[in-house]
Amino acid sequence: MAFFSKNKKQQDIPHRRQYAHGQSSHTIEQADENNATFRRNRTLTGSISSHVVASGEANAHLKSPRVQAHDLTKQQRHIGSTLFFVIMGIAVLYALIYQFTAGVVVHTKDLSVRLDPVYEQTIESYFASQPLERLRFLTNVDHLTAYMQTKAPEVATVQSEGFAGFGVSEFSVTMREPIAGWSINGSQQYVDSTGVPFARNYFPSPSVQIVDNSGAQVQTGQAVASNRFLGFIGLAVGQARSKGYKVTQVVIPQGTTRQIELHIDGLSYPIKLSVDRAAGEQAEDMSRAIKWLQAHGQSPQYIDVRVSGKAFYR
Repeated sequence: MAFFSKNKKQQDIPHRRQYAHGQSSHTIEQADENNATFRRNRTLTGSISSHVVASGEANAHLKSPRVQAHDLTKQQRHIGSTLFFVIMGIAVLYALIYQFTAGVVVHTKDLSVRLDPVYEQTIESYFASQPLERLRFLTNVDHLTAYMQTKAPEVATVQSEGFAGFGVSEFSVTMREPIAGWSINGSQQYVDSTGVPFARNYFPSPSVQIVDNSGAQVQTGQAVASNRFLGFIGLAVGQARSKGYKVTQVVIPQGTTRQIELHIDGLSYPIKLSVDRAAGEQAEDMSRAIKWLQAHGQSPQYIDVRVSGKAFYR
């Protein structure tokens, strides 16, 4: 009887209670989570149908496939734009690193000798005073050349050759070729055809040497010849060469430091020039005087072109 009584008691329980009684707590919680959208006292917005337009369906709980596709497109655009800006940032950073000059390499195109490290140090000191110009596209090569010439006057030009390694820039320098040399107190000085004097020479010693017969007394710390004087000698020799005359020697006459005498190959007499007059004008007068004397078969002791527009000879 107890057996039948028990069965009868179970049969008297409503079916929904039997189902709830037979489920585990975990299954019930999972079912509640799956049906959370349909809980009581909750207002559902939106529609899962693409043909039914609901107000504010973009923010609704129920989203149609069309709205889901729009949301997916927005996410793709957001990810794409973020990736684009990241790539652009990397590209800009790489370009800045590529253009940045942390170290320098200096060489010369017209010579095979190894240059002194002082040129690299000079460029480094320039960048230390001009940090923005470490970026190669901001480097002012003209200012760099002028700075180099104040520290190393034997440098004629400086050119940027671009990338030479990670953080390294390459520069090429052109050295001045001497046209005349002068030994002063055991120190050799040179001057090029543009009239720039310098002390360090990478070319063979020039054939034109300056002979000082002025008799000027040399004192410690006092320059025997100014840069202007050496510059004039270089210009005079260069102008004579442009006229077709090869200067073999430059002599500073006795008792003066403002005049020079040019000795020209093939001529037995010197040409007197003055530092106070332009070298080009004196070279013109010298050329005309030499041609006139040769045309008349005369060979004077000297030609003097120190006065503008006139040429004296004896």
